[in-house]
Amino acid sequence: MDYRIRDDYPSDYEAKKLILEVGRRMYAKNFVASNDGNISCKVSETTLWCTPTGVSKGFMTDDMLVLMDLDGNVLKGSRAPSSEMKMHLRVYTENPKVKAVVHAHPPAATSYAIAGLPLNSAILTEAVMGIGEIPVAPYAMPGTQEVPDSIAPFVNTHNGCLLANHGALTWGNDVMEAWMRMESIEYYALVSMYTRGLIGHANELTCDQVDRLIERRTNSGITTGGRPHCRSCEDGAAVCPTCGTVTSSAAPDTPSANGSPQADIDQVVQIVKDILSSQQFQ
Repeated sequence: MDYRIRDDYPSDYEAKKLILEVGRRMYAKNFVASNDGNISCKVSETTLWCTPTGVSKGFMTDDMLVLMDLDGNVLKGSRAPSSEMKMHLRVYTENPKVKAVVHAHPPAATSYAIAGLPLNSAILTEAVMGIGEIPVAPYAMPGTQEVPDSIAPFVNTHNGCLLANHGALTWGNDVMEAWMRMESIEYYALVSMYTRGLIGHANELTCDQVDRLIERRTNSGITTGGRPHCRSCEDGAAVCPTCGTVTSSAAPDTPSANGSPQADIDQVVQIVKDILSSQQFQ
């Protein structure tokens, strides 16, 4: 049966095929372990296919998927959906334009989520143009209403977010776009980790360069993503002295042990340097 109301939604067959494909990619790239992660795709304004609970995303089959409505009622399928589907449903409710959501635990991005550090420095051209800045949603107990409440503020302004001490969440116009944004977040996090942790330095783009990239991003049809910090943005400053960007709003809500986001970054850099210089790498 095809539950589509309008032709701009994928068919049941197309949606399920994409969910299975992204599940295999997610597992193959080590973005999830065991039965972690979940994927969903709308097939109408009120219905969506999603992954079941308790199943590895790399070994799902068509008959395992679950059809739900936006109220969380199961319409078709013999398995139970993940409790984390509350997070997906909140994305669809907050932003009806979104048609797919992906949740995973990519290692580098999850490390930033654990450290409470947003990905918001303009160091990578592709990141500025494709996904923009990636904020950190406050910590929330898995499976509770706290989780959808924590991500709600970002759904209409950004393309994804980190989940404190948990993982990452992305959304898009289709399953592949949501998945590619997840890949982009992990690449962004990995490059940030390399440049700050291994090399120990990163040259942020200038305000003018960021402005031009965002203009190109907007012209390509991506109107969300926020504005990553440019070279002139200063840690602790309320407003960038050059571009006027409000810089303090991107800082994580949870204060660091040392009292500032920069102290957290410096600590992470030092830890990575210490590990690399230890005997186990000689």
